[in-house]
Amino acid sequence: MGRCFEVFARSVTLCAVLDVALVADGRLTERLAIGSLTRLLSRDLVDEVLVETRRMERRSRLLPARVVVYYVLALCLFFGESYEEVMRQLVGGLRFLNGWADDWKVPTSGAISQARARLGEAPLRRLFERVAVPLARRGTIGGWYHDWRVMAIDGVVLDVPDTPENSAAFGRTRKTSSSTTFPQVRMVGLAECGTHAVVGAQIGSRSASERALAPGLLPDVEPDMIVLADRGFYSFDLWRNFAETGADLLWRVTSSLTLPVLEALPDGSYRSNLLGRDARREVNRRRRHVDPSFPEPDDGTPVRVVEYMIENRGPSSETFCLITTILDHELAPAHELAELYHQRWEIEITLDEIETHQIGSPCLLRSRTPELVRQEVWALLLTHYAIRSLMQEAADAVALDPDRLSFLRTLRLIRRQVTDQAGFSPSPTGQINSSGDL
Repeated sequence: MGRCFEVFARSVTLCAVLDVALVADGRLTERLAIGSLTRLLSRDLVDEVLVETRRMERRSRLLPARVVVYYVLALCLFFGESYEEVMRQLVGGLRFLNGWADDWKVPTSGAISQARARLGEAPLRRLFERVAVPLARRGTIGGWYHDWRVMAIDGVVLDVPDTPENSAAFGRTRKTSSSTTFPQVRMVGLAECGTHAVVGAQIGSRSASERALAPGLLPDVEPDMIVLADRGFYSFDLWRNFAETGADLLWRVTSSLTLPVLEALPDGSYRSNLLGRDARREVNRRRRHVDPSFPEPDDGTPVRVVEYMIENRGPSSETFCLITTILDHELAPAHELAELYHQRWEIEITLDEIETHQIGSPCLLRSRTPELVRQEVWALLLTHYAIRSLMQEAADAVALDPDRLSFLRTLRLIRRQVTDQAGFSPSPTGQINSSGDL
């Protein structure tokens, strides 16, 4: 693991040099970058997205749109710091250059807020859609089950500042006598279990259920995936929609779901049939009142069912019921699917990395309007993905399981590198004059 971090640290330092060398033109604030993360979120890509989303300015500003994009990402690296302090972190390393310390001032919180509002949500969302793809290679440890890329879906709610706008847009939980509640935004994501890379996301209000937001993830699901999900996600329509992507599914369902045994299989699983609620209700009615032997309809959705019990979970054992689109028990035996399902915990660890390590305590976003809340959530997802991308690259370099790397240690390393990103001169004699030009 030590060698892995040594490789990673060298990569980060090299990117620091490249960042400064590549931004040696234009205004002073144009020189700001986010260190090694800029390799993934390049200036050219950011500019393309700004043009696509019509956020590129027609006139020069103290805080150009590209700079605001990088600044919003930096806010998610230095979460506990104020607006002005994050800007100081970004520009502090540039002060070694002669001629720039007199006329440029750190923008006020109000100016930065206005710049964020001009930028809006769209560029950050589009950036995420452009860069967030699965990272696991064929040899990545924990990334695959046979020929399937192991993915999972899950959600999280995050507190946002208590403003009338946020409260109206996102809603809140009921206030109890023992606690004060904030409005909350809900995010549902699709993540790669082996690398913890979130590759798809949907943002909604506190009242929007995870199941209601999940259809927005369908464009990110690919045929080579097996998608894991907890029992809160199942509905007949959602299952069918995810299955129609060509991916295979392994979802836990509640014990109340009717799953008739159509064929018992040698591995202990059995084949069954899924029906919509109304169709199942009609079958049950006919069996009760017309013909007890009324056959199972042949127009349902075939599934395979795996049931097993886990002991020592609290005061009693717990029974798990899984359904899968993989009907061949030899291709995916029941005991392997039971073991595979518990990889779903990897997405919970992924969301905890964002909540606990990126945001920290108290777990409260900083944005006071709904548009900026969504902007901030996309920025959180982008920075998490960029960090995970670097970790995956480092792990691949030494054939190490990405789970062996510490997310918190990596985050700290990147924070340190960002503050020192301009510790190298772009040229032996290059200087910046008071107007910000070389």
